[in-house]
Amino acid sequence: MNATDSPHSTQRTAGIFSGQTYQGGVLVVDDEQDIRKVMRMTLEKQKYYVIEAEDGNQAITLLNEGEHPMVIDVIITDIRMPNINGIEAIDYFQREYPSVPLIVLTGFPDLDLAMNLMKRGVTDYLVKPVDREKLTASVANAMNARQTEWFS
Repeated sequence: MNATDSPHSTQRTAGIFSGQTYQGGVLVVDDEQDIRKVMRMTLEKQKYYVIEAEDGNQAITLLNEGEHPMVIDVIITDIRMPNINGIEAIDYFQREYPSVPLIVLTGFPDLDLAMNLMKRGVTDYLVKPVDREKLTASVANAMNARQTEWFS
């Protein structure tokens, strides 16, 4: 947050030297490169800073590498992925980063799984191919819910 921003501002400066102002950081976890690319481009147009991971293992590594773990405001994850799948990744994210909203994006809709994940605290459950407006609305809603929790 810039020194001139109010604590309720929805924009953040993603990097000390970047000079770019962002709405927040989004981690996109999906084994399909084309899906990650479309989501990144869509979200970057809305001024989100986007990090990509091809599976849960890479996402966990990205979040925890270095002396200063990465700050992410929303995580979007696929369910069916190699190595650490979406369910395992969600378990980890909820345990280690309980304040970060999670959005599931899957190509294999399953009503029982969706209801179970929503009961466990997943913010939204989207089905591929996701409409760009629905994606950006879901991320904005998750971001707003997180900021509301900060100040309540």
